[in-house]
Amino acid sequence: MKRLGLLAAALVLVAGCGNPLAGGGEGGATGDIIIGASDVGESLLLAQIYAGALRDAGASNVTVRPPVGSREVVVKALQDKSLSVVPDYSGNLLRYFDKDTTATTSQDVYTQLRQKIPAGFEVLDQAPAEDKDLLVVGAQLASSGVKTFSDLGKRCGELVFGGPGQWSSRWKDKIKSLYGCEFKEIRTTDTGGPVTVAALKSGDVQVVDLFSTSSTIAANGFVPLVDDKNMFPAQNIVPLVARGTLSPGETAALNRVSVALTTEQLTRLNVEFTEEKRNPLDIAEDFLARNHLKS
Repeated sequence: MKRLGLLAAALVLVAGCGNPLAGGGEGGATGDIIIGASDVGESLLLAQIYAGALRDAGASNVTVRPPVGSREVVVKALQDKSLSVVPDYSGNLLRYFDKDTTATTSQDVYTQLRQKIPAGFEVLDQAPAEDKDLLVVGAQLASSGVKTFSDLGKRCGELVFGGPGQWSSRWKDKIKSLYGCEFKEIRTTDTGGPVTVAALKSGDVQVVDLFSTSSTIAANGFVPLVDDKNMFPAQNIVPLVARGTLSPGETAALNRVSVALTTEQLTRLNVEFTEEKRNPLDIAEDFLARNHLKS
């Protein structure tokens, strides 16, 4: 859902030192563990962390597949067990299996997800880490008293919003009903990327949609607003698994990863990948070592 195009950077980054995406094809022999990664950098990093944790738990047959496409493709691949596990986001995953859900908080989303997950799948422990939508403003607007979505609602009529093209269809009515917010203008920038950041920095827009693990928020002195009525659903990182493909020890290894993974750490991983241009394999190994997840 985020940071499209970063996979190309990953492929360039690992050229000449072995491709961590190689292998997997249409799945391996019985007992192989095939980890799927989407075409965003964060998913690639999580897949490599999962792979490292599983290998340390004793699995010698772990590969990370090239990008596997949409959630529909992922679900089918898990059903036929050409994939074993993928990193996913709790809120989006719940809405895939139950489009009518109204759950928004982290615990409610996870509880309903476990209830709604179809036979043949399982979700392991969710991480504290989230990568979810945020409304973000500049320091000047925040200093004028806009700290929450409710504060924003009183000022929306004088403010220009910048965000992805689907904002109006997804959130325009929701933010109006919850917070009484009708922006002076809604401009399409990009999906949490450099166009959106530049528009907020320049003052062309005063409110933008970014993501909670974006390094650009702190780097530019932007201020995320508190979603005090939970308009955006929780998006905790959660492993989605084809039932029966992992042993109890392997399941426990991924659960330990989830316990260790915080939003702060996930943000740091993204900084290392997108800004410092580090090899994703090295990033994953360092994360596992730093959190005592390697024997």
